[in-house]
Amino acid sequence: MKLKLTALILALVASLTATVSAKESNRETVTFLVSMTCGGCKSRIEKRLTYETGVTDLEVSLKKKTVTVEYDPAKTAPETLKAAITGLGYTATLFNPKSSSEQNPE
Repeated sequence: MKLKLTALILALVASLTATVSAKESNRETVTFLVSMTCGGCKSRIEKRLTYETGVTDLEVSLKKKTVTVEYDPAKTAPETLKAAITGLGYTATLFNPKSSSEQNPE
């Protein structure tokens, strides 16, 4: 009986782990350059995007003036996230650091 229970628990844990991994693979990341100037700006953006449907992770850097958002593309899109930022009164420009290095190959 103990062996069956242990096997059942292991199978359940394995299936939950597989489900979580599959869900995490459906995530995309977008970074915006944002016209924020202070800690209050940073807080406002964090609060607003935290409640945006589909956002799974968020990093707001006042020093770099960037907002990086991990999101579920089935629930939101970069345009929606940008609109949430601009709706607060900030400018937001899509930022892709790889594109600038790809344009200047050495």
